[in-house]
Amino acid sequence: MSLNSFGHLFRVTTWGESHGPALGATVDGCPPGIKVDEAMLQHWLDLRKPGQNKYTTQRREPDAVRILSGVFEGRTTGTPVQLMIENTDQRSKDYGDISEKFRPGHADITYWQKYGIRDYRGGGRSSARETAARVAAGGLARAALSQLAPEISVTGYMVQMGPHHADPARYDLNEIPNNPFWCPDATAAADWADYLDGLRKSGESVGAVIEVVAHNVPAGLGAPIYGKLDTDLAAACMSINAVKGVEIGDGMAAAALTGTENADEITMGEDGPVYHSNHAGGILGGISTGQDVVVRFAVKPTSSILTTRRTITKSGEDTEIITKGRHDPCVGIRAVPVGEAMVACTLLDHLLLHRGQIGDAGGKIG
Repeated sequence: MSLNSFGHLFRVTTWGESHGPALGATVDGCPPGIKVDEAMLQHWLDLRKPGQNKYTTQRREPDAVRILSGVFEGRTTGTPVQLMIENTDQRSKDYGDISEKFRPGHADITYWQKYGIRDYRGGGRSSARETAARVAAGGLARAALSQLAPEISVTGYMVQMGPHHADPARYDLNEIPNNPFWCPDATAAADWADYLDGLRKSGESVGAVIEVVAHNVPAGLGAPIYGKLDTDLAAACMSINAVKGVEIGDGMAAAALTGTENADEITMGEDGPVYHSNHAGGILGGISTGQDVVVRFAVKPTSSILTTRRTITKSGEDTEIITKGRHDPCVGIRAVPVGEAMVACTLLDHLLLHRGQIGDAGGKIG
């Protein structure tokens, strides 16, 4: 299986399976001299790890990350950084019943059709467990951003669960850590708790929409035509397990706007251009404008459910399936720190590309 890497200069390769002995990431291209240690990375992994509340899978994994290379005396050396997370709570026996069956809505069938072999124990590489490695790499990217561009911050939150939307008029980012759904709307979070509890008890699952906002991104990141910042952000977020759609700014909703409504007006301020709206999501022509970069992605419902579904076997026979095991009723909950990690990695990658090609050049306004 090839194509397990993403990024240009800051390049991340993830490895390992859901029920193997370990998984992790090899990060190449991290600048030297970045202050980092395992505790700094662990902070981000703790936000993603399973079993923290009744709304996520009850698989109990400490997700303890180890740095095996590329760091000396607390700072990166510029050589590849190897990150490893051991699996400690696999229950492969839960998947014995599906070794010959394909789960509807899951990558089981396409992995088999492509490779002629599949790891049915939790899905192998198709499992969302792979995203732990991305979060570890994202922690390294955040550490580098904090030194190279300390003004940049990345914040993710859930804006929709199933058909239920959060209300932007009630958004308070301080509310995000106060509920299990990473929701900035306390009223919506309370409603979602009752809604998801009912689905969870019935063995059902539901999808979600996550929004990630990068604040204080400098103007100029990204390059036409095939190196657009939004192209790489979309690819990074679409690569997350179970993601089925990505938007930048208004995204699909922009199709319903007129040109007058969609064009973000600009006036000159004391410190440079001032945009009076952000329909573009902070990116024009694939290049950051200096506004907040806004990325939104939709996560489908978990396909491993306790509801009987029709399917087929590897030998082509019609049958039925119920998926046992421990699964997230709404995988979007733990997708929030994953989305943040992918945005952080992509921003650092483009920051390094910009510094390498442009440096201090670029057009000045005013």
